[in-house]
Amino acid sequence: MANRPDRTFSADFKRFFFRGLGILLPSVLTLWILVMAYRFVEVNIGEPINQAIRFVILQTLPRVVDLDSDPSRIPEWFIVTEDAVAKEQHARRQADLPVLPDDQLRLELRQQAFKHWWDKHWYLRVVGMLVAIVLIYLVGVMLGGFLGRRIYQEIEEFFSRLPIVKQVYPSVKRVVEFLFGEQSVRFNRVVLVEYPREGIWSLGLVTGPPLREAKEHVDEEMLTVFIPSSPTPVTGYTITVKAKDTIELDMSIDDALRFTVSGGVVLPDGEQVQPHGGMLSQNENRTRAGLLQGDDISAGNSPPDASGDYGDEDGKAEQPG
Repeated sequence: MANRPDRTFSADFKRFFFRGLGILLPSVLTLWILVMAYRFVEVNIGEPINQAIRFVILQTLPRVVDLDSDPSRIPEWFIVTEDAVAKEQHARRQADLPVLPDDQLRLELRQQAFKHWWDKHWYLRVVGMLVAIVLIYLVGVMLGGFLGRRIYQEIEEFFSRLPIVKQVYPSVKRVVEFLFGEQSVRFNRVVLVEYPREGIWSLGLVTGPPLREAKEHVDEEMLTVFIPSSPTPVTGYTITVKAKDTIELDMSIDDALRFTVSGGVVLPDGEQVQPHGGMLSQNENRTRAGLLQGDDISAGNSPPDASGDYGDEDGKAEQPG
């Protein structure tokens, strides 16, 4: 019998590197997606709301506070001296920019100072996010009533008449309703169906009964089945089949999705099949899963058994030549 070649540093490094990558990458990607989503919302929703709040404060502060009679109540960022205006006018002339009226330039300098003061206080930067959350909540409450639903229907009809928009809006609406709608997709059980042709068995998720019209044309019990695609199970195909043509599996929805995402590599406990037709034990399943995640098995080498030894096809350990 051929001896098992010695492990090399490069083989061990590759094996453990990819094992560590497989463990860390999902967490890192999840955090990265959350951070990017927060930054997107902050820049495109939170900051415009903060700008509006600062503009309202700048416009209303001189009207509600008598700044001339009580200078101590004037915020530091609100004060723009004549020297500061003159310096800014000179800088604009040097840069070949148009000269603005002093009052308009004073307002711009005040806005810049206010924004600088606002950004230094981290808790003020989330004000826009909090206001956005409250506004979205109020919109949801309003649309729950009869008047709100009527207004929403009018808005949808307006969008459906706009060129280009009417082609994009329905698709975007369906995706949003799928992700955030109150009526989420509920999978009942896992089945095997012959799809896309006879002799090829695909894993499917039963979503519910068929369409009424389909049921009327086929006088048999039928099911609507979603066939997820690999490695992105959020996409796939929806088919309607006869119930007698499906095979129900004793498998959870999560196990079925993991099987699909991994392309059949990650199998549920007790589902692995031995080469001679038997079923692997739970310990053997874990051993095989560990090999699939990181072990580099060269051609002609037998994988280690549960005890870690290398053996031949009969299960006997190979002896060193």
